[in-house]
Amino acid sequence: MGDWIEPGQKAPAFTLTADDGRKVRLADLAGNPVVLYFYPKDDTPGCTKEACAFRDLKTELQKLGAKLLGVSPDDVASHSRFRDKYELNFPLLADPDHAVAEKYGAWREKNMYGNKSMGVQRSTYLIDPQGKVARVWKRVQVDGHDQQVLDALNELETRT
Repeated sequence: MGDWIEPGQKAPAFTLTADDGRKVRLADLAGNPVVLYFYPKDDTPGCTKEACAFRDLKTELQKLGAKLLGVSPDDVASHSRFRDKYELNFPLLADPDHAVAEKYGAWREKNMYGNKSMGVQRSTYLIDPQGKVARVWKRVQVDGHDQQVLDALNELETRT
């Protein structure tokens, strides 16, 4: 379990396989803001609601030049089914060994009804065009989170 990456720190590099089988490298997205969000599991109520909210922001995100990436421990086949079922319009990245989630601090001990287990803590990173973390949401509540991210992107746009 790693520490959270905090604002001002360089975003850890990664290469992961997307839902369409292609490799996505953070380095290839330099020059654009990146919204990198970690979620526990495909096609579960909270994760579906969050993904669909981000899906519906596509136009606004594009206007700001932002790239949106979802990351979970699910495999590429699961991501493909999830993407198709909800017509998701951004890459879902497979992190089955949770190495990237650990680098960012999103792989944490969770406590559900007294049962402790390791898993992804729903969290979002806003990475600026220079590759530094501009904003972190560590324990995301899905309702309204899409607007929080959009507001932070607009703030970032006015600063750069």
